[in-house]
Amino acid sequence: MHSLKSPFNKLILFAILFIIPLAVKSQITISGTVVVNDGSGTAVAQFGVHVYWQDSTAVVLTNKEGNFKIPFNNNTKKLVVSHPGYQTDTLAVNRPNIGKILLQKEINLEEVVVRNNIKPLQKSLFEVQNVVTVDSREMLKAACCNLSESFETNPTVDVNISDAVSGAKQIQMLGLNSPYLLFTQENIPSIRGASQIYGLSFIPGSWIESIQITKGSGGVQNGYESISGQINSELVKPLSDKLLFLNIYSNNYERYEFNGRFNKKISENLGTGIYVHGNLRNGTIDNNNDSFLDTPLAEQINLMNRWQYMDSEKGWVSFLTLHYLKDKKNTGQVNFVPERDKFTTNYWGSEVQSNRLDISSKVGYVFPELPYQSIGIQTSYNIHDQNSYYGLNQYNIKQNSFYTNLIFNSIINNTQNKIKAGINYSNDYYDEQVNGLGLGRNDNTIGSFFEYSYDSLEKLSLVAGIRMDHHNKLGNFFTPRFHIRYSLWDKASLRGSFGKGVKGANIFAENQQFFASSRNFEIIENSGKIYGLKPEVAWNFGISFIQKLYLWNRVLDFSADFYSTQFQDQVVIDWEDPRKISFYNLEGKSYSNSLQIDLNYEIVQNLDFRATYKYYDIRVDYRSGSLTKPLQPKHRFFTNISYETLRKSNGSQWRFDYTLHWQGEQRLPNTALNPNEYQLKSFSPSYGLMNTQVTRVFSKKFEVYIGGENIANYTQEMAILGSDDPFGPYFDSTILYAPVLGSTYYIGLRYKL
Repeated sequence: MHSLKSPFNKLILFAILFIIPLAVKSQITISGTVVVNDGSGTAVAQFGVHVYWQDSTAVVLTNKEGNFKIPFNNNTKKLVVSHPGYQTDTLAVNRPNIGKILLQKEINLEEVVVRNNIKPLQKSLFEVQNVVTVDSREMLKAACCNLSESFETNPTVDVNISDAVSGAKQIQMLGLNSPYLLFTQENIPSIRGASQIYGLSFIPGSWIESIQITKGSGGVQNGYESISGQINSELVKPLSDKLLFLNIYSNNYERYEFNGRFNKKISENLGTGIYVHGNLRNGTIDNNNDSFLDTPLAEQINLMNRWQYMDSEKGWVSFLTLHYLKDKKNTGQVNFVPERDKFTTNYWGSEVQSNRLDISSKVGYVFPELPYQSIGIQTSYNIHDQNSYYGLNQYNIKQNSFYTNLIFNSIINNTQNKIKAGINYSNDYYDEQVNGLGLGRNDNTIGSFFEYSYDSLEKLSLVAGIRMDHHNKLGNFFTPRFHIRYSLWDKASLRGSFGKGVKGANIFAENQQFFASSRNFEIIENSGKIYGLKPEVAWNFGISFIQKLYLWNRVLDFSADFYSTQFQDQVVIDWEDPRKISFYNLEGKSYSNSLQIDLNYEIVQNLDFRATYKYYDIRVDYRSGSLTKPLQPKHRFFTNISYETLRKSNGSQWRFDYTLHWQGEQRLPNTALNPNEYQLKSFSPSYGLMNTQVTRVFSKKFEVYIGGENIANYTQEMAILGSDDPFGPYFDSTILYAPVLGSTYYIGLRYKL
């Protein structure tokens, strides 16, 4: 429990010191009754009227008698009373009981449209958790075309290529690899287990409405596995989406993409959408002349059908989503022909074939007479079937998963005090084949959770939650989570958090890239029930600060955050011996500290500037000694400049975007045991990558975009060790610190109705 010592005890004390006086202050309440004219001149009580203090969003509702009580707010003393169909009233409060408040019928006026320039990437001052929201406009700045490629202009996460053969992109947050992240799709766990390596490429970016990125331990609702954070993607909704959306993309390496969305509103409350995505990469590219393809050949067919029902008057909302994917990748040496050379030493090659079926549903009910109270159930079932080989290594995995989550939301007295409770169940069946060795298991988890949130909105907000889970292999365990936000002064917020995460490592599925090497796999068992290894346990602590202010009449955002993750029984991935990859439970210390500083500023109208600096201190006690994490730069720098011209009446405009990623030197795994020609230096050089995009919007319906990635054409020398002898003992494609593919140039078009 040493990891809970200062400054985190101080954080808890800080929270208590502010909660106690606030609770005393909130004993002073303002009461009243809201009435309306029933049309005959009689004043009658009105149920469900919103009552709140000016410049606050903490709302109380009137009961059936029209009565309300609200804690006194000394900062404003102006009370707002609002109800649909009636004129909003603002009252100056000078006594505890303000008596009856008569709302007048709203007068219909000529429609006025007000447009607000909301940024495509937003950080909230008022969210308790440290959340960055990315909408579809921001994702359009990236080249193309799936979730793994949607973070190029977003500094919150880091995007890395796992190896020089597969080209698979992985997401990192707080210096930790993607298995420590919780990926959800509309708050249903999605990319996990068998889909961990390639799953990000299975979700087309054009299907996504927005992405919410939460740093640190998330809430308790979605499970116990979140350690470094959560990435939730919200899909487009058939009832609110465009009738038609088409995107066509092509680049200089013979990659072709097609995205299409087709929506039909069947009735006022019912709509459906059909979504199609196709991917073809057939360019044989070997610009570095090492005899290996710089990017895989690939084919993907991606289909989804989505149904939405919404009846706001009766309180019902529901979604049904059907999703089918077929993905095939072919890579290796240029002369490799699968039909001829598979499982031979003629040429080294690899194929990965994935078939996936997802069915998910969400049903929610908001009580019409109690709009602050709701109940919902989420259910998903998926089948993932992957057959693959990497040279002479064969890896097949089948995963069948079922998940359901029942959630109840309500309040205590008023909307300042909210509660959330629920129960969920998950089942994962794995069937793995590793070079002919069968590894099967069946994981069952049942858990319950409770979460309380308090929001004064003036100064203090907090969320405290706890989960209790039973796993048939991991046993019983608790995972608490706590978040607090305090407003220091105008437009400045300070946040703190801590939480516990638990995870059973899928060592083969999460580390498939190592099959593309000559390393032997070694598992050092430790009486655990999953591969003989104990479950990973981690505590995450964080603090963040955000300040928004005006500089020369333009909004400037400054934010800084620091997070520390402390591990117990971490499954260490040890590849300091170039002959093998070892998996074993931590014996000693393992931690990850990350610091991020952001600056966002609108220099002139529609010219936005972003700059980010990141510092990582990550260290693990290996059996050979304490070392920093390999292939992890201590220093990263990011900057993005975007500009768009004023939109004309027909919707036409120009959009320009430029992004620079700079990475400092990275420690490389030890290769000293190899012959000189197959050795690498201890550290990689630092380098920068530049991306740019120009979009010409011709109308509200049609636009064309062109762009380039890695336009300075920086690539790693000797990306593959032993490429001249791929079946020899020194072959390794996994020590990758920089791109293999050189400058990429692309063109595309979008059409929408």
